[in-house]
Amino acid sequence: MEQEGIIFRTNAHVGVNISAQHLQKEFDSVVICGGASASRDLPIPGRNLKGVHFAMDFLPQQNKRVAGDRIFSGDILAAGKNVLVIGGGDTGSDCVGTSNRQGAKSVTQIELLAKPPVKRAENNPWPLWPMVLMTSSSHEEGVKRDWAILTKEFVGDNNGRLTGLKVVEIKWGMNAQGKMGFEEIAGTERVIPCELALLAIGFTGAEKGGMIDELKLELDERTNIKTTNYMTSQEGIFAAGDIRRGQSLVVWAISEGREAARAVDTWLMGTSNLETKDESFVHIEQSA
Repeated sequence: MEQEGIIFRTNAHVGVNISAQHLQKEFDSVVICGGASASRDLPIPGRNLKGVHFAMDFLPQQNKRVAGDRIFSGDILAAGKNVLVIGGGDTGSDCVGTSNRQGAKSVTQIELLAKPPVKRAENNPWPLWPMVLMTSSSHEEGVKRDWAILTKEFVGDNNGRLTGLKVVEIKWGMNAQGKMGFEEIAGTERVIPCELALLAIGFTGAEKGGMIDELKLELDERTNIKTTNYMTSQEGIFAAGDIRRGQSLVVWAISEGREAARAVDTWLMGTSNLETKDESFVHIEQSA
């Protein structure tokens, strides 16, 4: 990429040690691809107990250990602990695998939604995303999984350390207004012992403050950066990837990057020969 002419500037935290407005003055266009890294919290009693952490505080630490990098914040380790992973998605799966490799005493993963079917339902045909039970290699390493579980309260000892999570089983169904909802099942409340709880319940959009506030960028109803053809509310400032569309997969990040590049090219040059999902090079040549 350097051979193609790309200049990399490291230790550059835009909005902190580099002014976003400086970038506006130095470059004809700016593309923001900062991701959707604001973790969704779980504001229930006991949230501040020692031992409750975001998954994205736990996982990057392990990556640093493997790489031999220095960890500046306090160590979050699963070794010898009963670990409870809250959230049934890919991030939760990563927490399961990492906890096992660190030598956790036990690993339990809970999910608010009901257990998915093993095979596609009739109302979930291809090419819709398959809403079926996903079992990753991390799960195969060892985990107790449970679904339709509502978290009620983090429980701790007199020293403010986490000792368990109070939960209750729920039943999903249509409410009187015809909307999907759930109700607690009486008599199912219990406490799951744990000394480490990892929150893997998704993300709420881009990190607020910093360059977003400095550039006064408009956000959409999901708190992602609002764009029109990838351009933000500020002329010449573009956005792509999770920071624009919300947490998603790497294939979408690649697609977003390509489409944003074409939008920038069109804005700077008035036209673009870059490929787009809507029109291939073959179609362009045939219509020329």
